Amino acid sequence: MTTIAIIGAGPGLGAAVARRFGAEGFAAGLISRHQGRVDALADELAAEGIEAKGFEANVRDPDSIAKALEDVTQALGPIEVLQYSPLPQKDFMRPVLETTPADLEGPVEFSIYGPVAAVHQVVPGMRFLGENRGTILFVNGGSAVKPGRNVTGTSVAFAGQAAYAQLLHEALGDEGIQVSQLVIGGGIIAGDPEKGPEALAEHLWNLHTKRDQFRIQVSED
Repeated sequence: MTTIAIIGAGPGLGAAVARRFGAEGFAAGLISRHQGRVDALADELAAEGIEAKGFEANVRDPDSIAKALEDVTQALGPIEVLQYSPLPQKDFMRPVLETTPADLEGPVEFSIYGPVAAVHQVVPGMRFLGENRGTILFVNGGSAVKPGRNVTGTSVAFAGQAAYAQLLHEALGDEGIQVSQLVIGGGIIAGDPEKGPEALAEHLWNLHTKRDQFRIQVSED
């Protein structure tokens, strides 16, 4: 069995992705700052027949991310799919003229340093799995492609993450490792046929299995 590691797992998109991949035989490593929350989600998934386990990490601490991913591999098996989708903090979203250098430290740690640490941890294992197995998935809000002057921190940091993802897509594609990005305009809406967690999880599954697109954008709102 192989594993999907979901950084930023929660009861919405993370849970839907764990269920979608779990239905195909994946174990789910659920990573969050809150151990209790991912433990509860893991129990819920286990009751549905999906192997899952929760792990605690702070995405602004690269060592924490690396350790959590190592623990996922040891507990559940090789990481075939990495999803980086933590929810940004509200204080990252300040108007552009009110944003200071200090205000950008958190967003950059969150959206750039964290993904870089995660990728460095999982790529060796994905190479070991062989071509056309490993996948790295980035999930971003619409400011990744269209900056908003009232959400400066995420606009700047998401743009950096998008550039990093594009570079990875080009570099790792030659090795058979897929790197893709799902951009969600506006918020996720439970039950919505386009922006509901289950619909978005299906997009992520298709990015992993079809391996023919770098970016899918859902809604520009």
